[in-house]
Amino acid sequence: MPNQAEKAATFHALHHRQEPLIVANPWDAGTARILTALGFEALSTTSGGLAVTLGRRDGTASISRDEALANAIRQLIMGALDGQPPKRSSPAGAQAGS
Repeated sequence: MPNQAEKAATFHALHHRQEPLIVANPWDAGTARILTALGFEALSTTSGGLAVTLGRRDGTASISRDEALANAIRQLIMGALDGQPPKRSSPAGAQAGS
């Protein structure tokens, strides 16, 4: 299993090559697993996708920082991003500790 420095180097290399980096935005661990199986090299979290799955509107501070982080952690713990460098998008208005 790669250490953090190796993961960072891999992620950096994805941005500095001839082929474009196409990043998919799973909204939960299940979609992350599907996108990983389809061959995406990097995944990003999506505040909009999470908001919709929770029955809320994105961009209205309806998702707390803790909820967004918990969703990303579930994706990591369930192995959905195994070996892939994760990225994230912050919900509009999410504040530290909110």
